[in-house]
Amino acid sequence: MRRSLVLTLLIGAWCPAAWAQTATAPGFIEARGFLFPQDAPNDPTRAVSDWLWRQEGILRPTPSLQLVAGVDLRANTHDQIEDVWRIDWEDRHLRPPRMSVRRLAATVAVGRLTLDVGKQFIRWARADVLNPIDRFAPRDFTNVIDTEFLPVVGARSSLQLGPETVELVFVPRFTPSRMPLLTQRWTIVPPHMASVSILDAGSRFPEKPQFGGRWRHTGSRLEGGLSYFDGYNHLPVLDVRGGQPIFEAREEEVLDLPVPRQPVIIGRTPLVLTRIYPRIRTYGLDFAVPMPWLTVKGEAAYFLSRDDAFPEYGLYVLEIERQMGEWLFTGGYAGEVVTGEDRPLAFDPERSLARSFIARAFYTAGPQRTFTLEAVGRQNGEGFYVMGEYSHGFGEFWRITITQVVLAGDEDDFLGQYRRNSQLSAALRLSF
Repeated sequence: MRRSLVLTLLIGAWCPAAWAQTATAPGFIEARGFLFPQDAPNDPTRAVSDWLWRQEGILRPTPSLQLVAGVDLRANTHDQIEDVWRIDWEDRHLRPPRMSVRRLAATVAVGRLTLDVGKQFIRWARADVLNPIDRFAPRDFTNVIDTEFLPVVGARSSLQLGPETVELVFVPRFTPSRMPLLTQRWTIVPPHMASVSILDAGSRFPEKPQFGGRWRHTGSRLEGGLSYFDGYNHLPVLDVRGGQPIFEAREEEVLDLPVPRQPVIIGRTPLVLTRIYPRIRTYGLDFAVPMPWLTVKGEAAYFLSRDDAFPEYGLYVLEIERQMGEWLFTGGYAGEVVTGEDRPLAFDPERSLARSFIARAFYTAGPQRTFTLEAVGRQNGEGFYVMGEYSHGFGEFWRITITQVVLAGDEDDFLGQYRRNSQLSAALRLSF
């Protein structure tokens, strides 16, 4: 507790002091509420509230050096945030931390060379909805439809030679994507497992570093790049095995599916679940071709692994984008090509969203108002997702955002299984 307060005070004191130099200290406080019209079989809660305070400090002591520090402070009404006061650095826990270091990095620019070192966001993606080449960008899937990216600790160098850019990335410590919580509505319980207990045995995190590189060309007629990644999949393969009869177990360790968050029945034999992150290599391609009436863009990646539990496959997205006045329209297709054995038991929204048609429309009604409509439909018609969002700014600091999400489909489909999770949310943000 004392360490958390000390870090908060240091950041708070550092930001105003930095104003004497070339610096900014942006931040915001946001309150957001979710309403679900239906109960889920394993979660009857239909109203959830989130609070987030995000504060950053950006200091540029010299033209070639920039320092960035940022922290998040969170609260939640549905046990989706850790109930422990500590400063989280690694982003490896099942629940988002109450207080975490979001960014802590230094950027050095010397001539054509730029070097970023520390906790940062590394993204290569170009497409919407599905991003196969984004291998250094884990996500928080506590709410599968409303996700945010997680930072990684590493070093990234970028060398620009005219229209060509060469980027190298080194990440010494693995950061996984965060799965939905087992006792809540975003974990779907199959009917045949309604009487089964699951013992969460945790995760096996890899210890070796990850590497990657990307070449990117920027031109008036073509933008594109090639990328390579050697590391670990940030989405887990699930190892589920029969365990020994349980005679003692802590409540937070066991999911008793018929009655969430109840102690395990003594003597019952559970299934033991372990998250494993296989080592993979990917070869990626992305491009954008501007034309007089529209832009064609896309990205693709091929996944290889020496792990027998991980098949070889390719993911790709092809989109057409058109600007019409204040409207921006995007439509396309996300596909998958499997060259190895069928998929293992895994939590993998990337592959699960493949073989779908995607569409997006964005309208700017003025400097303070925007409207977004996004849709994903499975090519077999068994599941779809539609999101409409209206955002309105008031004055210089306030913004309200209202979002409606509709999910429907067959219970065996990735999107259809969440049909009881259609939701309405409203967020009020104060920026400073």
